[in-house]
Amino acid sequence: MPSETPLDLLDLDLSDLSEEDWLARLDSLGDEHGYFERLGPHHAALFIDAGRTLLVTFETVEGARRAPGAAPRGLEHVTRNGWSLLAVFSHGETWFRDPAVWGTFDRLTDDGFFEDFDRVLFTGAGPAGYAAAAFSVAAPGARVLALRPYATLDPSVAGWDRRHLRDRRRDFTSRYGYAPEMIDAADRVFVLHDPNYAPDAMHAALFHKAHVLTFRCPLAGVRIEAMLDQMGVTPQLVDLAMEGRLDRLAFARLWRARRAHLPYLRGLLKRLEADGRRRLAARVCRHGLATRDRPLFERKLLEWGEPVPAPPTEAAE
Repeated sequence: MPSETPLDLLDLDLSDLSEEDWLARLDSLGDEHGYFERLGPHHAALFIDAGRTLLVTFETVEGARRAPGAAPRGLEHVTRNGWSLLAVFSHGETWFRDPAVWGTFDRLTDDGFFEDFDRVLFTGAGPAGYAAAAFSVAAPGARVLALRPYATLDPSVAGWDRRHLRDRRRDFTSRYGYAPEMIDAADRVFVLHDPNYAPDAMHAALFHKAHVLTFRCPLAGVRIEAMLDQMGVTPQLVDLAMEGRLDRLAFARLWRARRAHLPYLRGLLKRLEADGRRRLAARVCRHGLATRDRPLFERKLLEWGEPVPAPPTEAAE
């Protein structure tokens, strides 16, 4: 997609800053290109005004500061696509369950903020995926890209989920509370999860609406976001979701990149070994011989008495 109003933010380096200095830099960036607002003591929002397509992201301050260049995830799309960005940050894992955040989205809705954009995509992963789905109700017609989202932590609904027990004390029953109900006004909702990781699969199953499309990411576990980043397909995934062109075929083409992703290959080999599926495990090893993990896969083949093809030789000069 051609750029709308590109802002070159790729050189922005927020590394080696204290948290307060990091937030101060975002404040300056907001003053220059939009706004930055503290939402009480636990949250903040950065808006970059760069075009009529809006990406809404949710992430923790700690997670953003661990990213390359310590930059918020959405800034790449501001530069690459000319999109506007509304990035909402939490200090720690708050699940964005804060009246200050609810009030902010109430105000944006009342002010017609989202109506100024031709396309809007809410996105996040894990607890932030919950927030992306829950707050999408503020922008009817928006799209949602939620990676392993939670539906709720309300024990009356999700009592089977024994993770985050302390966070159950948060209010998940009032404003913007139950994410699967908050997506009713969305145009399309794209949910990614590992079907073999039961807690995430059970949450994903609660998003059972006609306009929800789920994508299976086996062996990704809770690292779907990191895995997609490492495979280099996150930008294409977000682009397709924003454009409403993300379907099973498009995702399958992106997901094929796992065939060159070493952590995935190691995990697949371990799973096949545990299941006693030696023939398939040997096929994975033969595929892995072309990677930098060749010694691991070669050793496995030798243990099983399988032939090991010789490594390719360098062409003579």
